[in-house]
Amino acid sequence: MNIQWYPGHMTKTKRMMAENIRHVDAVCEILDARIPVSSRNPDLDKIAKGKPRLVILNRIDLADNNATKEWVNYFKNKGSAVVEINAKSGQGVNKFAPALRELLGEKITYFEERGLVGRLLKVMICGIPNVGKSTFINRVAGHNVAKAEDRPGVTRGKQWIRVDAGIDMMDTPGILWPKFEDKRAGLNLAFTGAVKDDILDIETLAAFLMEELSVRYPKAIETRYKFTPDPEACGYTLLEEAAKKRGCRISGGDFDLERMARVFLNEFRDGTLGRMTLEMPEDMGRAPAETLELRGFDSDGMLTQEF
Repeated sequence: MNIQWYPGHMTKTKRMMAENIRHVDAVCEILDARIPVSSRNPDLDKIAKGKPRLVILNRIDLADNNATKEWVNYFKNKGSAVVEINAKSGQGVNKFAPALRELLGEKITYFEERGLVGRLLKVMICGIPNVGKSTFINRVAGHNVAKAEDRPGVTRGKQWIRVDAGIDMMDTPGILWPKFEDKRAGLNLAFTGAVKDDILDIETLAAFLMEELSVRYPKAIETRYKFTPDPEACGYTLLEEAAKKRGCRISGGDFDLERMARVFLNEFRDGTLGRMTLEMPEDMGRAPAETLELRGFDSDGMLTQEF
């Protein structure tokens, strides 16, 4: 399972962003609070070099609260302004405009000294597919101006949105990057739905997530699926145990792992399993994973999966 998804329009979007960066005062980067590093496009550092950055941690309702606090401190220590939000409910969105004005305080003073009182602030809104960018923009603007759907690849071209607070936001299509240097990032993006499920092996994806949660949040697995996960067990074994407890079987009595995989991934993504964060600031020092292996071996002694 090699997770790469880079449609042609993403190349065009990257070029468009590079051409328009000089027209904005700041760059607002929307991240998934559950995977703040994996949901950061590394290409943006080059595109937005020298521009003030505002980090929006979205979906805080799905992320581990203690982990989110650590990430807020991490990004602030890196020099970025940070706002925590739940774009779907609107929680925290009202902090965006004040945070942007504070970030651009020196520039605003510069404009005012030259008689440009009330000059519009222009900010480029960036984010990977399905990170909640359009929902956030609609919340800030107070009405539906950006098309929002719970699937990646909806916004196709830039659009300027005027906000009552004296801010012009340039919405950009969500883009990934051509190659994931760290295989863990590809998995995290797939876990959260940033890449389309139909290009993946759904059972293998769920098995990898089972392994991850059996270490990070074993109590959540135990509570939801009524078994205590062995942190050393193979992900397929854990998925099969969950299917057994849920009664997911197909004709002939075999376990329906595909059905269980979809149920498990959906329950992770919608928060049914609880508030979870899949990476922490202390993980930043780890070397990139060139390949990942599922723990354990199959009945024939063969490695179950590697990518």
